Amino acid sequence: MPETDTAPAPVGTPVSAVLAQAVGALGGQQRDGQVHMADEVAEAMQDGRHLLVQAGTGTGKSLGYLVPAMLHDKRVVVATATLALQHQLVERDLPRLVEAVKDVPGIDTSYAVLKGRSNYACLHRIRAGVPDDQGTLVDVPTGSMAEKVLELRAWAEEETEQGGSGERDNAPRHTDREWRQVSVNHRECLGATKCPFGAECFAELAREKAQRSHLIVTNHSLLAIDAIEEVPMIPDYDTVVIDEAHELTARVTQAATDELAATDVERAARRASRWTDSAEGDPAGDLEDAAQQLAEAFEAMPPGRIDQVPVQLADALVLVRDAARACLSAFPRESGGEGEGDAGRTQAKGMVQEVFVNAERMAAGSQADVLWLGEARDRFPARLHVAPLQVWGPMRDKLLTDKTVVFTSATLMLGGDFGAVATSLGLKPTERVGSQIAPTDPDTALPWKGIDVGSPFDYGQQSILYVARHLPQPGRDGLGPAQLDEICDLVDALDGRTLGLFSSRRAAETAAEAVRARLPHLTTLAQGDAQLPELAKQFVEDPHTCLFGTLSLWQGLDVPGDTCQLVIIDRIPFPRPDDPLMSARQKAADQAGGNGFMQVAATHAALLLAQGAGRLIRTTSDRGIVAVLDPRLETARYGRFLKASLPPMWSTTDPALVRQALKRLGEAG
Repeated sequence: MPETDTAPAPVGTPVSAVLAQAVGALGGQQRDGQVHMADEVAEAMQDGRHLLVQAGTGTGKSLGYLVPAMLHDKRVVVATATLALQHQLVERDLPRLVEAVKDVPGIDTSYAVLKGRSNYACLHRIRAGVPDDQGTLVDVPTGSMAEKVLELRAWAEEETEQGGSGERDNAPRHTDREWRQVSVNHRECLGATKCPFGAECFAELAREKAQRSHLIVTNHSLLAIDAIEEVPMIPDYDTVVIDEAHELTARVTQAATDELAATDVERAARRASRWTDSAEGDPAGDLEDAAQQLAEAFEAMPPGRIDQVPVQLADALVLVRDAARACLSAFPRESGGEGEGDAGRTQAKGMVQEVFVNAERMAAGSQADVLWLGEARDRFPARLHVAPLQVWGPMRDKLLTDKTVVFTSATLMLGGDFGAVATSLGLKPTERVGSQIAPTDPDTALPWKGIDVGSPFDYGQQSILYVARHLPQPGRDGLGPAQLDEICDLVDALDGRTLGLFSSRRAAETAAEAVRARLPHLTTLAQGDAQLPELAKQFVEDPHTCLFGTLSLWQGLDVPGDTCQLVIIDRIPFPRPDDPLMSARQKAADQAGGNGFMQVAATHAALLLAQGAGRLIRTTSDRGIVAVLDPRLETARYGRFLKASLPPMWSTTDPALVRQALKRLGEAG
């Protein structure tokens, strides 16, 4: 099987023909939007031109890019934002597609999944033991999580025997803390050549399979680390398809965000103390002293964004950076042995290295970064965070310049245009194919095309957008009596079947309490009452149920059919004014002569609004209403931009008309 390239599909095998064969074999229906998308994706891959494809729910966009990806003559990477879509591609779409096109000559149907190292169980950690805080390797964990860790160890050994992937997603249920006892990150890993279990390593086997495969499925974060952070994680590839592309900038930002707590520094120092005896002093002790200085600097500061670094904090960061550097120099050279001590040393050194890298970045005070202090809560200490002010520059320089990129999502056109999203991704409006304005530097221009292949849904007939214009503007104190009355009236008219999307956990809980009190015959669930899969299951099974929650419901819930016929959105989801990163980006846009509110806050709100409204219509037979309780969507100047970002629903501000429509829906159900 070829390492990187595969023979091109024979002449006379157009993408549309292979797509038709695949759709027919899968028992599906040919969709014009899907065919249009597949042809455009194939053309973009062939020409090396970037492409943005807005493809509504139900278009079948997975096949729309998988078929041309398989026909492309070089390796293609598919990156998703969510585990759910990654799982769908690997467990359902790709196996069925491979079976459907297996008789078509010239197609390399090999594919692999690739995740970060910490997503795989580590056989060395499982078999040799887990270092304690002093770096000593112990064979069996103690305490309340011992039973779960032993279960995970047994599962990993079973995966080895059966040729399994050892991926976290396939493991028995567990917490993050429990998983850390059977996994390592890239800094803690001994490396395949030094690890006695390197030949069996799940992560290495996944990388080897990826090297042999034509199509690699990964996630946005790993793609960002590979392409933008320039840490080689993915075998060489020609083209990348980014699904759920509306989330890419947030995921890239997340991947490039670091944090540091005084407890992190203390823990690294304790781990290092066993390995760093020095004739010139006590480097691990110096690092622990620096941790105390950092803790005192945190205590002297209020939480929030740091525009001007206080002297005490600047001094503490330099102290931590220098102490960590000295500590790293004091580690003994590796002997090349394969004993337990090597693992303890590697993991201890990895922790100190992480402290050094983060402290060095924070101490640098780069204008390209945003620094803020998070608030200490309960058992969680205060943490200092650093994130990139913007990511479009690195994406342009390190991804878009070297690779062909296809971006796709149901939500890429904001305000009726691709401009806002394209700009956030690193593409310029003047570079769009057919632009009336020529790019300022044609030699460095990155041509791109944007297409909307539509949706199989007739939103104008299937759905209503109701804006409660008569309500007062939402205040800082959460939901008021008028909003709670409106929510209860709407829910009562439909008799359940309501998904409530709220801007805060407090608002969701307040609304749930009001509905429970006034409509006790209905089942009202609030996020936090149970795990999301359990809540979704209950929501689907009982039509007289309401489910109220926050961000994860805005984007992560798929409930087609009569289960959900009313989506309530309490307010336009602007970022919080005290959000350190968003406020810094808005300020920077203003200083650059732009409109920070529209470029940052309104764009953020438009994406979330479109995603939230998209929970309503999931099939061609769905019917329902999206009710927005924020009158600014109708009255504010930016309301037109936000409404143009939503599906083309029939719109009204008449509460009586909406209640009648809800009653008819309830009676029909």
